[in-house]
Amino acid sequence: MPYIPYTEEEKQLANGVGLAEFLRMRGEKLEKAGREYKLIYHDGSGKHDSITIQGAAWFDHKNQVGGGAIKFMRYFYGMDFQTAMNELLGRSVTPIAHSPPKAAVPDKKSKEFRLPKANSDMHRVYAYLIKQRFIVPDIISFFAKNHTIYEDKEHHNAVFVGLDENGVPRQAHLRSTNSFGKAFRQTIEGSDTKYSFSHLGKSEKLFVFEAPIDMLSYLTLYPQNWQKHSYIAMNGVYENAVLTALKSHCNLSEIVLCTDNDAGGIDAADRLSDILKESGYADIKRILPTNKDWNEDLKQLNGADFLPAVPHKRKEMYYETVSDLQYFRCSSDRTIDRIAKTFRNGQYRYLAEYALAASAFFIGRKNENVMFEKLKIKLSDEYRAYADRGRMYAKQDNLKSLYQSVMRDLRHTQSRTKEQMIQTAKLLYQLADCAVKCEVEQELSAPQPMQEETQTKEPSEVLHMEYG
Repeated sequence: MPYIPYTEEEKQLANGVGLAEFLRMRGEKLEKAGREYKLIYHDGSGKHDSITIQGAAWFDHKNQVGGGAIKFMRYFYGMDFQTAMNELLGRSVTPIAHSPPKAAVPDKKSKEFRLPKANSDMHRVYAYLIKQRFIVPDIISFFAKNHTIYEDKEHHNAVFVGLDENGVPRQAHLRSTNSFGKAFRQTIEGSDTKYSFSHLGKSEKLFVFEAPIDMLSYLTLYPQNWQKHSYIAMNGVYENAVLTALKSHCNLSEIVLCTDNDAGGIDAADRLSDILKESGYADIKRILPTNKDWNEDLKQLNGADFLPAVPHKRKEMYYETVSDLQYFRCSSDRTIDRIAKTFRNGQYRYLAEYALAASAFFIGRKNENVMFEKLKIKLSDEYRAYADRGRMYAKQDNLKSLYQSVMRDLRHTQSRTKEQMIQTAKLLYQLADCAVKCEVEQELSAPQPMQEETQTKEPSEVLHMEYG
C-alpha cells in the first residue's frame, strides 16, 4: 500500500470516531455498562469483557492500557497506522477479525486453571501479612482454614483463592511475600474473572475492595461482627466478580464501595456505582480510607511509614471550575455574540458561563439566577472523570460540533414550543459541560516551570520570589 501523508485534521478526525457505533457496524458485540460500553469478544482463553468504551476513548482494565480510536484499531485488530486511518476515515471497510490484545495473547495451547501446590506450612505468608501488613492473625487463620489463603510451595507467594457458588476454586491471585525489591502480583492463568477472593455472609451488606490485602486490612480495622457481612476483592477495578456475587446471593442489596483514595480508586467507585445502578441496585454507598488505601491506614495506626491519599486533580479541578462560574443575565442577541466570541478566542471558562446562563434562561426565565445555580450542581453531580479521558484535540472537536449545533439553534428566530426550549437548554448545557472540560484539560496540560524551578533554589531565594 503506498504511503498516504495524512493531515493533522484527518488524524484528529480519525482519532475522534465514536467507537461504539463504529464497532457495531462491523459486527462486534457491545453491552451498556453505566455511561460506557463493554466490548465482548472471545479468544483462545475464553470470553472477555475488560475493554470499556466511551465516545472515542477506550480502556482495557485487565491490561491497564487505553487511548483513542487509532490506538484501538492497532491494539485490538493489529493494524498498521495507515490501515487504521483508512478504516476510521471510511476509505476502506475490510473484513477484520480481531487479534487478542498483545498483552493478553494466549499460548497456542490455553492452560486450564490449576492452583499452585501448597507449601507444608504458611510461615512466610503469616510473617508477611502480620509483620509487614499488620493483619491480625485471627483474620488470616479464618481464611486459611477455609483454604482461600495459603502459601505456594515453589515460590512461597501468598495465594488468594476465589471460589464459585459450589465452593470450587475458579480463580487465584498471587502476591509475593518478600521484604525487598519490587512486589510480584499475578492472577493465575485460566482464572475465571467472574470469581474472586471473598467472604460471603448472611447480611444484606457487600463491601467491595480493589485487592485482597485491602480487604484484610479493613477487617482488621473494623472486626466487630465482620463474619455476618460479605466482602470481595476485585484484584483491580474490574467489576465482573462483584456482579456475579450479587446475582448469585439474593440477600445482598446494600453495596459499600471501599476502593482506594486515589484517582484510580475514585474513578473505579464512580464507574462501578453507575454500572450497579444500571443493573438495578439502588443502595450504594462509598467509604474512603484516610490515606491511599486501607492498608496504609493500618500502617499509620501501627506507627509505620504510610502513603497519604492522592487527590484526583482532574475531578477536583472540574468541580472548582464549575463552582467559580458566574451568572450573567441573558438576552438572545447578546448571548449569540458572547458565545461566538468566547468560542473563537478559546475562552473556555467564559464560554461555559454564557452557555450555562443561556441554558438557565430557556428553562426558567423568571428565576434564571436560581436555575443557573441548580445547573451548576447538576454539572458537578453528573461529571464522571473516568469517562473524561480524551485528549485536548478530541475535546476541542466535540466543542466545535456542539457550538455549531447551538448556534444553528439560537439563530432559529421563530417562536419555540416548550419542548423546543427544553432542547435548546440541553444543547447549551452540553456546550457548557464541554467548555469546562476543555478549560480543565488546558490547565492540566499547561507547563508549570515555576514549581520545577523553585525545587532547585535555596530557601532564601524562594522566599524572595514569593514575598519580595
